[in-house]
Amino acid sequence: MKYTELKNDLAQGARGIYLLEGDDAYFRMKGEEAIKAAFLQMPELNFTSFDGETLKGGALTTLTSALESFPFMAEKRIIKVSSFYPSEHEYEQYLKNIFDNFPSTTILIIVNPESRKGVDLKRRKSVTYIDCSRADEETVAKWAYLTFRRAQINAPVDVCTLIARYCLCNMSRVALEVEKLIDYKGGGTLTREEVDNLVYKDADYRIYEMTNAVSRRDNDKFLEIQSELCRKSGDETSVIAGLFSYFKNLLAIALSNESDAALASLLKMKEYGVKKSREQARAIGEERLSALVKCTYSALSDIKCGRCTPQSALQNVNNKIFFG
Repeated sequence: MKYTELKNDLAQGARGIYLLEGDDAYFRMKGEEAIKAAFLQMPELNFTSFDGETLKGGALTTLTSALESFPFMAEKRIIKVSSFYPSEHEYEQYLKNIFDNFPSTTILIIVNPESRKGVDLKRRKSVTYIDCSRADEETVAKWAYLTFRRAQINAPVDVCTLIARYCLCNMSRVALEVEKLIDYKGGGTLTREEVDNLVYKDADYRIYEMTNAVSRRDNDKFLEIQSELCRKSGDETSVIAGLFSYFKNLLAIALSNESDAALASLLKMKEYGVKKSREQARAIGEERLSALVKCTYSALSDIKCGRCTPQSALQNVNNKIFFG
């Protein structure tokens, strides 16, 4: 199930094993908090946490023993394991029996930031999988809208969408920015100008804006964003590297016949992001994209080999973008 469905599921009662997996740390943290808030009593006695990296081979018996322990004067005992990636052999030898016959007095929370090689826990019948991957723009904007409304602030949908875009739908960042804006406003209507001035724009989003300016041939906007990035980071090389990565992805998307969904999985992007990138790629053109990939790669090589300073290399890239 999606993270957004967890609240309703918890209202139906406890499940034995929860797997919170995905790249959004906010969803993983809030998911764990929600499960504990619903079922944990006297945490000092009925909550234990393990580092999954230490649970290898025979050490897994420490976990199974904890799972079989009874709670103290409570209905449930909760065990949390972070970064838990047992192999198929380890699962069959140490975990299969207890997972298939899970104690009714215990809840196991597995918190994994990513999927790795090993047993696929989310496909086990006894495991309730909570998808904590980064949410889409619409879901994040809706969350921001409702959060502002509860704080007696009117935030139009387009303004909430802007916050989602600036934070690349990273809920940890969105939550912090929304909290900051609530403290700033206190009430009333949140404007686009206030969001522009107060919300920190993710560097990757600014790179996206830069390349979007390239597709529109808006050189002034391109230089404005580039100047801001260089001023904040003081590193022209990172700006060139960001451009190289973005142009390379645009070229891959332009040359591919795969669907947006397939490319999103391959490039580890959101499907919406692939769709917008495809539009950019068409606007720039395959031939020009190929030349820009070669140019930015050469600039990075020149810096690494000492043939060019980062400042000069970035100027060469700009000349290629502006004048071909």
